[in-house]
Amino acid sequence: MRAMNLVAIETSTEKGSVAVWSDGVVLRRVCPPGVAHSQTLLPLLCATMSEAGLAFAALDGVAFAAGPGSFTGLRIACGVAQGLAFAHDLPVVPVGTLDAMALASGGERVLVLLDARMGEVYCGQFAAAVPLAPPELCHPATLALPDGAGWLACGNGLVAYPLLRQRLAACVQAWQPELMPDADAVARLAAPRLARGEGVDAAAATPLYVRNKVALTVAERLAVGGKA
Repeated sequence: MRAMNLVAIETSTEKGSVAVWSDGVVLRRVCPPGVAHSQTLLPLLCATMSEAGLAFAALDGVAFAAGPGSFTGLRIACGVAQGLAFAHDLPVVPVGTLDAMALASGGERVLVLLDARMGEVYCGQFAAAVPLAPPELCHPATLALPDGAGWLACGNGLVAYPLLRQRLAACVQAWQPELMPDADAVARLAAPRLARGEGVDAAAATPLYVRNKVALTVAERLAVGGKA
């Protein structure tokens, strides 16, 4: 892979982070907890670039976690990536949030389960960090079980919905419920794609929402035992 520099942005959940990839070395920093990503992301990114000894003019591309995830978080990451790309004439590399989690898990056969709220999870199956199908929005009780045994399951969906552990017990041999999306893995996935020329124009970069609504109706909340 040729020498290059890129920044990666991850704000799919409340645990945001940024990373700077410089010739294979990754410097990653975490957004301060309890503060909106919209307030902390750019200052943190500038500080991380400075710590890495790089100017924005030295970048070859910008990567961001495209989703699925929080609607607001995905829009923030995409917007910041587009702004940097427009300002410095850079390509953008959208990276799937679940793809990055699968890579970070270190597993060979990985089932990623990210809490989607509203009683659902974003789920994806991966073999050697390659997705076996597009990410889906699933209910824990009806999640399609992966074929065979020896899977690694990761993501906070396992914490939010204990039923998943019960249903997956026969096919999962390792659990990483603490694993969350992170800019380090986004950078590591984006770098070879950027080197292959797979970046897109800033105007073409879009979030991957998967879900098309952000809240349940009153009737839907009542149907799942919630309050009006």
